[in-house]
Amino acid sequence: MKQPEDLTRTQEGNFNINRREFAKVALGGAALLASSGRGSAKLPLIPAGIKIGTSARNPSEENMLYLRQLGVTWISSADITPETATVEGFTRMRQQWESGGFRVYNESGRIAPNGKAVINVPEIVLNLPGRDERIEDYLNYIRYLGKAGIPYMTYGFEGNGNWRSGTATTKRGYLASDCDLASPTFHGGWNGTVYKEPLSHGRVFSREEIWDNFAYFMKKVVPVAEDSGVKIGIHPDDPPKPMLAGVPRLFTSFDGYKRAMEIANSPNVGVCLCVGSWLEGGSKMGADPVEVIKYFGAKKKLLKIHFRNVTAPLPHFTETLMDDGYYDMYKVMEALVAINFDGLVIPDHVPELGTPAGPTQAVPHDAAGQFHPSPGLAYSLGYLNATLKAVMSDRSRA
Repeated sequence: MKQPEDLTRTQEGNFNINRREFAKVALGGAALLASSGRGSAKLPLIPAGIKIGTSARNPSEENMLYLRQLGVTWISSADITPETATVEGFTRMRQQWESGGFRVYNESGRIAPNGKAVINVPEIVLNLPGRDERIEDYLNYIRYLGKAGIPYMTYGFEGNGNWRSGTATTKRGYLASDCDLASPTFHGGWNGTVYKEPLSHGRVFSREEIWDNFAYFMKKVVPVAEDSGVKIGIHPDDPPKPMLAGVPRLFTSFDGYKRAMEIANSPNVGVCLCVGSWLEGGSKMGADPVEVIKYFGAKKKLLKIHFRNVTAPLPHFTETLMDDGYYDMYKVMEALVAINFDGLVIPDHVPELGTPAGPTQAVPHDAAGQFHPSPGLAYSLGYLNATLKAVMSDRSRA
C-alpha cells in the first residue's frame, strides 16, 4: 500500500488499492453451474478448472487489448460507482467486458448506491445503530449481482478495516506495503475512515459479541444468496491479529473459518483464501495454506484465491512479489491442482516495479486517462502462469 490514505480505497482481495489489483487468464473445461444453492437464479455457466484472472477497470478497446496480450480471460471488475451500483449498472459492466471476449467472475468495488461500503461494515460487525439498514444495503447488492448474472463476491467481516504502517523498499528495490505492529504509524482504514489504537470504537468488544453479530448477519444473508444464486467467499482479516483497537477479528485462524462455515451452513457461503493474509498469521493460523486448501476444497467451500506472499509472519511483514517471500507458492498451486479447484486465482497487492515516476500503474489507465502498461502486472501474470504450467508438467511426469 502506499501511505495511510491509501488504506481506505477499495480492493478485491482485501486491500483496497486499485494500483495493485490485477492478474490474468483462464483455464477451463466442461461447463458447470457456478452458484446453485437452493435458489432459482439463472447465472452463466462457468467452466471447470483453475481460472487465472485480473481485477481491472475500464473495458476500453485499449485496455482490453492490453489484457488479452497478457493472456487474461477472467475479470474481477472494479468499474462500479454508487450511481451504477444497480442491476442495470452491473449488467452493463458485465456486457462491456463480454463484448471484448472476457468473463466477469465478480464485481470488486463492493459499494451501495448510497456510496457506503457493503463489506467491512462497522454497523454490521459491531451491532451499531443502523445495522439492519446496512444489512439491507448488502442484501440488495447480492440481489443485483444475481439478476445481472454475476456469480460471486468476496466479503470481509472486519469492524475497523485493514491495518498497515506504510510502505517499505525491499532488498530487491521495489516498493511494497509494510505492516509493523510496533510502528507509530500503524493504523487501519476502510472506505475513507481511519482507525487507530487503543480503541477504534470507544470500548473493548467481546469475541462472543462479534460471533453473535456474524450469526445474525448470516441468518439474513444466506436465504438471499441462495435465492439469488450468488456465492460469497469470506476473506481473512488483514492482518490476522485476533484483536485490534478493542475489536476482535474472527477470521484469523483455521478454527474461526470452520466455525463460520458451520454457522452459515450454506452451499453459497465459502472461503476466499488470501494466501498473503494467511501467511501474515504464520503458525498462529493453526494450519498451513495447503492444509486449508485441501480441507475446504474437499467440502466445495473454496471459492477464490488471492495469490500473494510476504517476508515473514507478524509482528512485522512486508508484502512481496510471489517469488520473493518466505513461502513457496508452488505448493499453493500444486494443492489447487490436486483438488481440481474450479474458482478464480488472481495476483494480489502486487508491489510497484520501475522508477517512482515510471509507468507502473496496475490499472492500465491513470487518473488522467493515460494508458500505462504495468511491468508489475506482466511479472505477476507470468509467474502465476508459469507456476500453473510447472505443476501440470510435474504431474504429467509423475
